[in-house]
This record gives sequence, structure tokens and C-alpha cells, in this order.
Amino acid sequence: MRVTIRPCAAHGVITAPPSKSMAHRLLICAGLCVGESIVRNLSYSKDIKATIACLRALGAEIRLDGNTAYIRGTDVTKPTGKTAILPCHESGSTLRFFIPLCMLNGDEHVLTGSAYLMTRPLSVYEQIAAEQNIRFEKHADRVIVEGKLKSDVFTHIPGNVSSQFISGLLFALPLLRGESALSVMTPVESMPYIEMTCQTLREFGISVEQFFDHENSRFIWRVPGGEAYTPADVTVEGDYSNAAFLEALNLAGSQVTVAGLNEDSAQGDMIYKFLYKKIKEAGNMGSSEPIDIADCPDLGPVLFAVAALCGGGRFIGTRRLKLKESDRAAAMREELSQLGITVEVGENTVIVHPGTLHAPTQPLSGHNDHRIVMALSVLLTKVGGSIEGAETVAKSYPDFFERLSDLGVDLSYGMD
Repeated sequence: MRVTIRPCAAHGVITAPPSKSMAHRLLICAGLCVGESIVRNLSYSKDIKATIACLRALGAEIRLDGNTAYIRGTDVTKPTGKTAILPCHESGSTLRFFIPLCMLNGDEHVLTGSAYLMTRPLSVYEQIAAEQNIRFEKHADRVIVEGKLKSDVFTHIPGNVSSQFISGLLFALPLLRGESALSVMTPVESMPYIEMTCQTLREFGISVEQFFDHENSRFIWRVPGGEAYTPADVTVEGDYSNAAFLEALNLAGSQVTVAGLNEDSAQGDMIYKFLYKKIKEAGNMGSSEPIDIADCPDLGPVLFAVAALCGGGRFIGTRRLKLKESDRAAAMREELSQLGITVEVGENTVIVHPGTLHAPTQPLSGHNDHRIVMALSVLLTKVGGSIEGAETVAKSYPDFFERLSDLGVDLSYGMD
């Protein structure tokens, strides 16, 4: 799908969409309970649909009523003697969160997904499986897991690949018989996402102790075994990750107020407000201090877009952007060049140079990445233009363009 946006200013108040990151976590914990839980304020993005489908594949009973899910959980430690097929589609979070859960009862589990999804790193789980004699096969369109995870002190977990490995293990370890611990090598990037996981576990009655081992420079998560998830009635809070795109419109000349955000949230992407201010104040790259996005990599595309609007910017902690739905730094460099902005991409740095934005002479590419599409959309409200592959916003924010239209953005749809 191609979206064409004409130069315009958005106006109005908009409620932030539900947090995809929190929804994943709340749904999974609810699906592990003995008894019924309620998860309210859901948005059925493609990634959330994948998580719901995987919970059902494991035996959870889920009834959807509007934006509310009624979930009767399942005992994932009890073998069924059958092969379970879990459709992860293109959701990296779903794949990484569910692999440890598929290592609890000894049954064969097949986690399917797109070819691109299967290129994303799974080395942490592969190593654990090898050490514990668990079958782990990675194919072009699936991962096959068979065996039982044992409680242990897991010491070979790098903190700079993906926090999703840590979160995935934290969901599974409480259900093992003995106490376990995760000993994670520093630096630990995206720490706020791990804190979101721990917060969600507490809401469902699971206790996890976190501390820092100064002698060995490691973060430790200690997890008691033999625990049970307790049913809860929870509500998905507003999403700072997607709210960042809505509020970025204001830097392109709009007047938009984003409502429905929890000021006490554990979401790390709430830092976008501070970072926008920092980029704006350092216009034309007058500040020598770079912005570190190691803990908020999902903000990368929109921060680069804001820098393009505000006279440039320097960023570090960008290494993991190439491990997302696209190589996000390279993708933004390619598309911003069509808008008149030069971007340098290093191993762990991105520099957005000052320049004058202009309309592209040909349609921009969304690179099959929802966050690239949304970041480019912000810029096109300033100069106008088209984006091909715009349908990929359905991964996290299905009605993104409808909401922009509600705010007065002049846009239309066509075929690529």
C-alpha cells in the first residue's frame, strides 16, 4: 500500500494507543495463570495477534470482547504428548518470549515465522539448549524445540544483544522446580524493558530479586522456583513508543496533544520528551554531547527524523538498530537522503547532518518496518510525498493513518 501525504499541519488531542510492549507481557502472564485473568485496553496489532495465537497453541483459552481479553491460563509444564505449532509471524518479541516456555514440558514445539524473523539472533537460547541437551533446530521459517529446561545459574547471557532473552527466561524460570538466577554481562542495554517484565511478573504474583554484583560487574536476577502465576485484572497503559511519533508532529509544525500516558510508567521510551528537547536545543549540532539510545533503540527512527527537522544530531548506542525489523540506521540514511538530509552511519554511531528538507522526487520505501514508515510520515507532513509499503504500520499501530487523518493530516491511499 502506498500512502501519499500532502504538506499540512495536524491539530487536536489524541489518546496514545495501548502499549504493545506491555500488552505482550500482560497477555503472557495471564496465559500462564491457573484461573481466569482479564486484560483490558488491547489493540490488535499483528504482533499482539501473534502472541494471542501462540498462547492458544499452548492451551490457553482466550475470549476477545472488543478491546478486552478474558484468558483462562494453561499449565505449560504439563506434557500433552502432541506437537504444538506456534505462529510468531514477524514478531521478534513473541518468538523470544515463547521459546523458553516451549522448553518446560518436554513436548515438541514448532515456532513458525517469516524468513526475516528467523534471521534475528537466537544464540542465547541455542547455547542454553546445547548445555542442557535440549533439541533446538533453527530453519528458514521455523524453530523446533523439544526438551525440558532445568533450573540453573545462567551465566553466559550478554546484555548487549537483546533484553528479550532475559525477559523470556524470566517468564519461564518461576515455573521450574528449583531456584534459578540470570547472571548477565554488562553493559545491559534496554534495561527499562526488563524492568517492565519484572513489574508485570509482580502484578501476577511472581517475585524476582534484582541486584548488581559489583565484584564481577554483572546484573543478577534471582528467581525462586515452584511459583504459580496468580490471575489478575489488568489494563494496558498508553504506549510511549508510538506516542513519540504523534508528538514529533509538533516539531514539523503541527499542534497535537497526546493524552492517555502514565507519567509513572516503567516504559523506557518515555524519555522521548527529554530527547526531543535536547535535540531542539542543540540545533545545528551545536552540542558536542551525543545522545545515547542504547536503552531506547525503538526511538531511533523518529529521533533521526526529529534531528532532520531541527538542524541535525549525533547519536551513539545505535549498534542494535541493524537487528530490528530492518537495518534502521541504514534505512533512515537511505530515505533521508531523498529528503535532502545527509546521514553518516558508523558501527555504533549515527550523525544526522544539518540540511534543508525537500519533497522526494520518488516514493520513499518503508523497508517493511513500521517505525520507519511512521518516522517518514512525520517528515512528509512538512514537505509532502509518498511512502510505499505503508501497510506495515499494522505491526504495532494498525490505525495510525486513520488517526493522522482525524488530526487533519491530508493523506490518501493507493497501490504500490
